[in-house]
Amino acid sequence: MRTFVSAVATVLGILLAAVAVPAIWVDRNVVQEDGFVRLAAPLGKDSEFQRKLATAAVGTIDTGSVPGFLSGLVQPMLEKAAQSLTGLPGYPAAWEETLRKSHRLSFADPAGSQDGASTSSLTLDVAPLVSLGSEEISRTTRLPLDPPEQTLINVGQPAQKEWTERLATYAPMGYILAIGSAVAFLLALVAARRRWTVLLAAGLGGLALAGLWGLGLQLGSERAQATDTGNAVANMFRDEFLAAAGADFQIWITTAAVTGGVLVAAAVVTLFASRKRARTSR
Repeated sequence: MRTFVSAVATVLGILLAAVAVPAIWVDRNVVQEDGFVRLAAPLGKDSEFQRKLATAAVGTIDTGSVPGFLSGLVQPMLEKAAQSLTGLPGYPAAWEETLRKSHRLSFADPAGSQDGASTSSLTLDVAPLVSLGSEEISRTTRLPLDPPEQTLINVGQPAQKEWTERLATYAPMGYILAIGSAVAFLLALVAARRRWTVLLAAGLGGLALAGLWGLGLQLGSERAQATDTGNAVANMFRDEFLAAAGADFQIWITTAAVTGGVLVAAAVVTLFASRKRARTSR
């Protein structure tokens, strides 16, 4: 009976860990705003992405308030602002605020968002960058430009928006599953007649999960990249974010593989130690 309980608890611990670890990663790095900003912030340092994003942001600036006889002056200034936007002192803060506003929109309640608008798809709000470009143009030309409160670029489809709502609901449950996994492994160790078997099973399970997560990461990334947003900037953001997310989760996969290997080694050491004690006691 003890062996049966130990085996069931070990399997349960592995299954719970299989779901808990990805869920915790998603909650910390996608659902939580600070984690999302940390993960996506380096994207603003990519020169090609910066150029396209700045061009897209500045291109949305409303010049309707500029007198007609000055319209010929505005276009060259817009182009110049797009080229110099990423070099402005306020760019890092504007990029971070862009990420925060975008996260709030993408994970907003369906009835509305904190910014007073609701969205039906994953959305990138580049209003802080537009505001930065408008301020620079106004400063150099003395022309009145009123930046909008929102400048939205769709990064995904409505079906993907539904996924963000599910992630926000279920990802935090990963912590409960992790506790359940730890309790299950503890129970398995207590009930086991040979504890090295639990260590071995847990180690092999960890190695198997690392391989499974790696495969899932590859397939998920390929599927996400196969979906065209219809916007070059959105496609680039998606690809860069997926690459950053994949690299970050790969660290967790490697940790799981190393932990699995350590548990297997501990099982082997425990096995030989128990056999040595058994021979000594004879």
